[in-house]
Order: sequence, then C-alpha cells, then structure tokens
Amino acid sequence: MSPSRPHVLVIGAGTGGLCLAHGLRRAGVSVAVYERHRARTDGLLGYRVGIGPTGSRALRECLPPELFDTFVATCARSPAYFNVITEKLRQTASFALRPDTDPLGTDRSVSRMTLRQVLLTGMDDVVHFDRTCVGYEQHDDGAVTARFADGGTATGDLLVAADGTHSAIRRQYLPHAVTRDAGTINIAMKIPLTEHTRSLLTERILHGISLIFANGGVMGILHVMEFKWDTTGRPRSGIGSADAELLGHWPGLLYDNTRDYIAIVVWSATRRFPADIMRRRGEDLVQIALELTRGWHPHLRELIARSDPGSCLPVKVATSEPVPPWKPSTVTLLGDAIHTMTPGRGSGANTALRDAALLCRQITAAANGEKTLLDAVGTYEAQMLPYGFARVADSLKDNGTNGDDALYRPVVGRLALLGARGYFGVVSRVPRLRQRFVDEIYAYRGAPD
Repeated sequence: MSPSRPHVLVIGAGTGGLCLAHGLRRAGVSVAVYERHRARTDGLLGYRVGIGPTGSRALRECLPPELFDTFVATCARSPAYFNVITEKLRQTASFALRPDTDPLGTDRSVSRMTLRQVLLTGMDDVVHFDRTCVGYEQHDDGAVTARFADGGTATGDLLVAADGTHSAIRRQYLPHAVTRDAGTINIAMKIPLTEHTRSLLTERILHGISLIFANGGVMGILHVMEFKWDTTGRPRSGIGSADAELLGHWPGLLYDNTRDYIAIVVWSATRRFPADIMRRRGEDLVQIALELTRGWHPHLRELIARSDPGSCLPVKVATSEPVPPWKPSTVTLLGDAIHTMTPGRGSGANTALRDAALLCRQITAAANGEKTLLDAVGTYEAQMLPYGFARVADSLKDNGTNGDDALYRPVVGRLALLGARGYFGVVSRVPRLRQRFVDEIYAYRGAPD
C-alpha cells in the first residue's frame, strides 16, 4: 500500500459508489468495488430517480465522456410539467418545466435499473459481485481490511461505505449514527405503457410528473417513463443518429428489461397499513393500494389494478439522525450510508453523486501528493456533513413524507389539505409566483458543489 497512490475499497455498487469508482479510475487511482448482489441484473431497481443539475455535473465529472453521453441517451423523456392534482384527476396546479436541451441544467428522469447498467459499463474488472461486507479492521500501518460474509477479506488504504441505509460499515464505525422510521410507507407500482393505459391520462399528466393530494390522508405521485428504445430493446427510429449509435453499441440493454411504463406511488402514515406490510408482495400489495384509494378516479384505480404484481414494492421511509463531526480516519461514508433522506425533495441520488464527485477530487489530490489521505478525507467530511444533513432536514418538510405531517391527522388533515391545494392553486395562477416556484426548483436541485 502506498500513501501517495492509495488503493480504495468501495462497499456497495449503488449510484454513489459506482460514480466514485469511475472517477477514481479515470484519475489513475486503484479502486475495487464490492457488491452484495450476485449479478448486475439483481435487485428491484426499476423505479424512477430524478437526476438534477447537481447529479448530472457529478456524473459528467466522473464518467468517461462517451459513457456520460450514454447516460443522457438512456434517460427517459423528461417531464414537461409539474402537476398537482386531486384524487379525482382535477388539476389544482400545473407548472411548465424547462426543456431538457441542456445536458446539465435540467431535471432528468432515469430508471434506477438503467442507471445501474450505465454505471456498471466497463467496470467488469473493478466490481466484485456476491460480496457482502460484514465489517472491517483498521491496522497500525494505516491499512484497512474489509471482511465479507463468505470469509474473504480485502485490504486497501481507504474504505468507503456506499452500502446504503443499512450500512454495516456505519454500524461499526459510527454506532451512534442511527436512522429512524419517518412514519410513512410507500407502495410503488409499475404499469406497462400501452395505448389503453396511455388513454387513461390527460396530456398534461402524460407528459408531466404529478403529485396527488387526496382526501383521507393518502398521497401519491404519478409519472410516465418513455425511453429511446422499443419493446425489443432496439433504438427507436427518429431519436437521432448519435443516440441510436450509442444505444446500438451499449451492452447495458442486454441486462436491462426496462421498457416504457407508468409509475404510481401511493403513500400514507404507517398506521394506515397492515402490520406485516413489509412482508407483503405482488397482488397483495395491489389490493392494499386499491383499498387505500377507494373513491379515487376510476382511471387511477384501473391503472393500479393493471400494475405488474411482480414490480410492486413496499418501502418504509427512513431518515438519518444528524451526528456531529468525527475525527477523520481510513474509513469514510457517502450517500445513504451516512445521510439517508426521504424522497420528499428528490435529493437522495443527487446528494450521493455530489458526495462521490467531492470525495473523488479529494482522493485524487492525495494521490497527486497535494495532501495526505487523512487530510483529503477530513476535507471531504467537513463539506459533506453540513450539506448532507441539510438535505435530510429539507426532505422531511411540508411534503407528506413525515408521518407527523398535519395531512395525516384526522381533523386538521382536512384543513392542511385545503391549505396545500390552495397554496399551489394561487402560485400557479400568478405569473410572478409561478416563475419563482419553477426557478426555485432548479436552484435547489442545482445547488453548487
């Protein structure tokens, strides 16, 4: 092991971990990624993630140029509108969003599984599957050894925990850094996009992302994901020769069965769900979602009923408790491993990518002899902790992801619902307020690195 040219161990082949690995390899830094899944096709990772300017900048910084272009080509059609609707499909508000002509300045809709395949491209010699990390040991000579469930080990100069909310590294390294139940549960569903299911949606909903404020303390979100390839996985005609060439040569579609779909997520306070909800799967979850949405518009209920049972997933929303800074060492963390946040502001993946780019810059500086590795880790953590936990706090505010939100209370919930609908209705109808609302979305999602 060399202090000036470190070998980095990354635990977890998620969005942040793989982005970091690409950046380090481009910088000539030795890196190995250890992933618990057995193969690159494992994991129910097909739901949408919004990648904003912060995430796009990090990807462009860390990925090889052609692979970043492939990322852009594999994104779904970006939403043209942010809509607020009622459960009866009545429009409360609709905001026109910016077109996605700028590869960095817009909000992109990405399938999690597709993004995973993009980030795994060209990393066969870096990513080691079926390796579940259970702990680590730090040595007197500065080395650190990861221990795996199969009895194997790996030793390097820096161990990066990118293993998500239930990080084994965090439990050992920062046992006081805990996550807590946010008090809400999501049921996520995917519905194949067909001519019939398309006909159940209005044009604004079809081409936008729609937040559903429903009566009775239930909320939802709906978005349509349309890609540049057809049901056979071949590039569609009319997408442009550059994108067609990228997709035609990209091996990721061999592992990715993502096709055009409608995604619906229904959520409410935990008490509204059966006690064993996290063990439910398939048609059971569809029926629970239908029970929650009694009284919703028939088109929405038909979409739920037509969802693919194999894709239905219950998600217990969790959030990290902030922790004070700690002394830097040969172990550090990024993404959900340190700052799990609710989906409320759509910042989780973008913040993990921001972490990855920042940490990559710092490790590269150490590899180039500009600072020690511990100084690099310290600089990274000093910047990451404030913005990371600020995003955690933001994700809990005024968006229904917190089970203590007034929307879920029996009496005041009705007033809170009326207040939320009234707010969006007024803002969308006053040009100055409408423009400020849209500008603030992009300002937040594109926070400087």
